[in-house]
Amino acid sequence: MNAPQTPIQPTGSGSKGTEPMRAILLVVLGVACLSCSDATAKYLGRTLPPAEIAWMRYVVFTALVMPLALRGGSLSVLKTTRPGLQVVRGLGMLGSALFFIMAMQHLPLAEAAAISFVSPVFVTVLSILLLAEKVGVRRWAALLVGLAGVIIVIRPGAEGFQPASLLPILTAFSWALDLVATRKMTVQENPLTTMVWSALTGLIALTALLPLHAAWPTPWEMLLGAFIGLVYTLAQWLLILAYRQGEASVLAPFTYVQLIWSTALGFVVFGAVPDHWTFVGTGVIIASGLYTAHRERMRARERRSIA
Repeated sequence: MNAPQTPIQPTGSGSKGTEPMRAILLVVLGVACLSCSDATAKYLGRTLPPAEIAWMRYVVFTALVMPLALRGGSLSVLKTTRPGLQVVRGLGMLGSALFFIMAMQHLPLAEAAAISFVSPVFVTVLSILLLAEKVGVRRWAALLVGLAGVIIVIRPGAEGFQPASLLPILTAFSWALDLVATRKMTVQENPLTTMVWSALTGLIALTALLPLHAAWPTPWEMLLGAFIGLVYTLAQWLLILAYRQGEASVLAPFTYVQLIWSTALGFVVFGAVPDHWTFVGTGVIIASGLYTAHRERMRARERRSIA
């Protein structure tokens, strides 16, 4: 894993990604890695507190990133023109991880993942406010349909409603901060610089929390913690590269692929079969994402025909 040597393409306000199909593929691969990390974290959550699981993830994440940052004995990779935004991005990444690990202690993996997919709504709103991206009526309609799918999964007011269902919503907002901050910085920042700042921000915050929530892990738990860190680091790298090349509000719907992975892993690892409402809500969420993808292909064809 090496820092890209080619410069980041300038995007400007509301610009279009330079390589959208490659960016979409990177998102799909990135969320597959996140699903593997989440399933392993849920397994560890039966015996370890969430803060410790997240801390183990960040130890490995930092250990993998820092040798790249310090190669040649230089600390120049730590230099950033946007330190405040780097910290915001790091806290967003940490919040999304910690809140989701907490959610998985109380909810099935597929349900927690489905609820967290309210994030495209947050991403779209933040993209408009912070990135000046243009979002059409049809894309808004598709996102609102996806939000309706999330509500079907949560079923607020129903007998089976769990307050823990609110944790994935916090995950979604944190994740949106992460993604939009990434997109806003990529004009000026090296992806490796962003990864280093995110790793150090999360590790410092979790180390401060660790004395309050700690249990000594077994060797097997340490090994699983290392695995979580490996695939999580790979996911972050893939997503950073993806959001260099495409609009945040365009790429966000393709993270819906994670719902398929989460459902499959939940069944294989934990024997969990989602109830029919979760399937219905998930279907609505996926349909929303597919429609958005279709609209983007149509827009791309129109731009090519005009050119």
